Amino acid sequence: MYDLLTGLTVVEAAAFIAGPSCGLYLGQFGAEVIRIDQVGGGPDFRRWPLAANGESLYWEGLNKAKKSVVIDLARPEGRELAQRLATAPGEDRGLFLTNFPADGFLSYERLKALREDVICVRVMGWGDGRTALDYTINATIGLPTMTGFPDDPRPVNHVLPAWDLLTGAYAAFSMVSAERARRAGKGGCEVRVPLSDIAATALANMGYLAEALVGEGARPRLGNDVFGAFGRDFATKGGRRLMLVAITPRQWRGTVKALGLETAVAALEAELGVSFAAHEAVRYQHRHRLYPLFEAAFAQRTEAELAPVFEAEGVCWSAYRTMAEASADTALFGAANRVFGAAAQPSGLDYPVPGPAATVVGHFRDAPTPAPRLGAHTDEVLAELLGMSSGEIGRLHDAGLVRGAA
Repeated sequence: MYDLLTGLTVVEAAAFIAGPSCGLYLGQFGAEVIRIDQVGGGPDFRRWPLAANGESLYWEGLNKAKKSVVIDLARPEGRELAQRLATAPGEDRGLFLTNFPADGFLSYERLKALREDVICVRVMGWGDGRTALDYTINATIGLPTMTGFPDDPRPVNHVLPAWDLLTGAYAAFSMVSAERARRAGKGGCEVRVPLSDIAATALANMGYLAEALVGEGARPRLGNDVFGAFGRDFATKGGRRLMLVAITPRQWRGTVKALGLETAVAALEAELGVSFAAHEAVRYQHRHRLYPLFEAAFAQRTEAELAPVFEAEGVCWSAYRTMAEASADTALFGAANRVFGAAAQPSGLDYPVPGPAATVVGHFRDAPTPAPRLGAHTDEVLAELLGMSSGEIGRLHDAGLVRGAA
């Protein structure tokens, strides 16, 4: 936790990954992020993976550093209360994050009628309001047809929800940008961040679109090959598979030296009339002539024999591991990495909990803040944001419009 955004209050009404990850990032940098939760939890409240006691490890991971207010959103009075929270008065309030439909009860027009300078960052599937998830967006933009091996025509989905995560980060950037503009006197606004546009612009920015339209057309399936450079997995003596990438000339020279391939590579260069150190594209174009040399060199040594030589020569490599194997790496996921710490999560389980991924040099990094119990902050938030008395809050409880922690 850092204090860079201390003072800002963001109200979040969102589920799944993109919206909650945006609120998570803002909360980890010091903003007060208040979730509006439905009675019994939203559609992702019990989403897998689950702890043995039924708590969602998914939900508590994405909702750290937040507060929870439970409101019955099925009733008009509950929806009105949610609108009031989203547009609460105060210079550092009126910041609303959601993935609810653009034309529903949390539409920008309805919120603006309550607060002229409200800022609403709305995560969407498609820009026209149609529903989409990371997997359907990914299928639409063509990446699964590029993923996999050439001898298997089936599309391959990626297990990482990249567009959700990128959208969440871009939404956080949008929120801070809009708040800065409002502070400069430019008023409020609605910022719509569709997964489809994040995916489309990302691919265009990286040249994928131009490649398809004016370049060499559809990119072929490459298996584990790195496009445009020298990189692939190789099997060591003993069967361990290592991923090796040599993009820069220094990496290439170090790799060739570490594997003892100077003479063989020089002979191939002379035969082809090229210099593999000249450019990564040359290595990519002739990778099928290089691969047998590397396969033979890897097969002669174990990972234990290769690792110290690779490190000494600055080779860019890594061994393939399962998630279970990686989770035992304390330098990555444990106490040796100060990004992680301890927090009393709702599941009650003891495991490393991440704080902000970024390190603000020279600033104090506080311990990670856990996810809330559903409704744990209902009374506190209603009193602080809306100035309600204990009697008013009590009547809302009696009417079943709000709930506290179970």
